[in-house]
Amino acid sequence: MENKTLIILGMHRSGTSLITNWLHNCGLEVGERLLGPGIGNVEGHFEDVEFFRMHEEILKDNNLADSGLTDGAIEHITCYQKEKIKTIISIKNQLFQEWGWKDPRTCLFLDFYKEVLPDANYLVILRDFQSVIISLLKRKFAEFDVWYDTKKGYLSKMNWHIVKRKHEFEKFCRQNAEFFLKVWIFYNERILDCIKTLSPEKYIVLNYNMLKVKDGEVINYLNDHWHFSLHYSEFSNVFKPGLFSQPFDVAHYIHDRTLIDKAIELEHKLERYIRN
Repeated sequence: MENKTLIILGMHRSGTSLITNWLHNCGLEVGERLLGPGIGNVEGHFEDVEFFRMHEEILKDNNLADSGLTDGAIEHITCYQKEKIKTIISIKNQLFQEWGWKDPRTCLFLDFYKEVLPDANYLVILRDFQSVIISLLKRKFAEFDVWYDTKKGYLSKMNWHIVKRKHEFEKFCRQNAEFFLKVWIFYNERILDCIKTLSPEKYIVLNYNMLKVKDGEVINYLNDHWHFSLHYSEFSNVFKPGLFSQPFDVAHYIHDRTLIDKAIELEHKLERYIRN
């Protein structure tokens, strides 16, 4: 019997951790060792540590940020690194009949994974660029909150939260929002290029909002069409609205308006692949 592999794709802060958590509850093997909670992911990242570490290593070798927050392409993967990933996949296939993984950085390695896992199925998570940028801005800025709350004295902490924080957040948004938009575009262009090459039977495109009402349909599709053997667990068991960022207008912080037009067009192109 052939192994069944699910690759969970999505830009950072698109809800991939949330959906992988849900699939894990439904019985999907998503990694023996998972990346734990962190700033912005208090429930856990649900990233397979083995894939996560390999992606970090390759990004560093390409002089790119190992966080994966980059709009630069991977120029090379060494033969040694390719064989290490192939070994990880081989061991997974020996241990598990059906399995998958999530790491947003996977979007940067899609040509390689299509080559080594030609029969894999893809669950693509789409989230609008405004929400992603807001979430990235707030998560990264929260690192300053942690620093003041844990490393500084009481007066410095109070001065930060009462006097300085609002001004510094505005400054942070002006400095970073446009770059995060470029990253969103880069990742979603890679996703679009990938699904264009796949048979429609090999992928599903959705967003986490769809799962509030269609969680059962998604599990049925994975079982009936892709022959997984998952059991149904309500998406509402993992969905916690309070963990999501409150919206604001990020366009105010984008200097190059053509990037917004490009992002809107890309969103529309990807939305056409969503199945109702």
